[in-house]
Amino acid sequence: MGVAIQAVIFDFGGVITSSPFEAFARYEAARGLPSGFIRTVNATSPDHNAWARLERSEIDTAAFDAAFRAEALELGHDVPGRDVLPLLAGDLRPGMVAALKACKAAFKVGCITNNVASEEDIGWGSSVRHVLAEFHHVIESAKVGLRKPDPRIYLMMCEALEVEPAACVYLDDLGINCKPAAQLGMHAIKVTGEAQALADLSAATGLAF
Repeated sequence: MGVAIQAVIFDFGGVITSSPFEAFARYEAARGLPSGFIRTVNATSPDHNAWARLERSEIDTAAFDAAFRAEALELGHDVPGRDVLPLLAGDLRPGMVAALKACKAAFKVGCITNNVASEEDIGWGSSVRHVLAEFHHVIESAKVGLRKPDPRIYLMMCEALEVEPAACVYLDDLGINCKPAAQLGMHAIKVTGEAQALADLSAATGLAF
């Protein structure tokens, strides 16, 4: 018999909000870029590229603008980093917000988000901050200098919530971020859409959404 669930840990972008990949696709289509180009830039040297360094607050947004553009040009297209940041915000998913509140009534809830130091750069407003306030604990990569998929950031959350990894459900829209969670013993759910996420979270927790 498995360990009883004590905590649910959420990614934010692509889980609580719509995926930034949708905004990336719209940007690419509008500018005649290859489909998936921005994700390709982000996947090139993923631990050391401009994106990774920004999310660990090793560079500021001005430096990111130039560094991302240089990386994009190396792959054949001109995309300034300043164009990419506003695409990250996404729209809140009401069903996921309601599920978060239901989980909070039954379990500890945490959020691990790879983000940037200035929320204004990605268009986060008061509605997002109100949702972030629902969590018992939030870990932001830009504030702690670690980013997913580094296993240490998941263990940091477990320590903050005072739970073992095996007692946690973890939701993320990126498989690369789900993998270390699963390896630590968490019940990892890869989110591909709101309905799927709610169904899988219901199955994992026994709660109805």
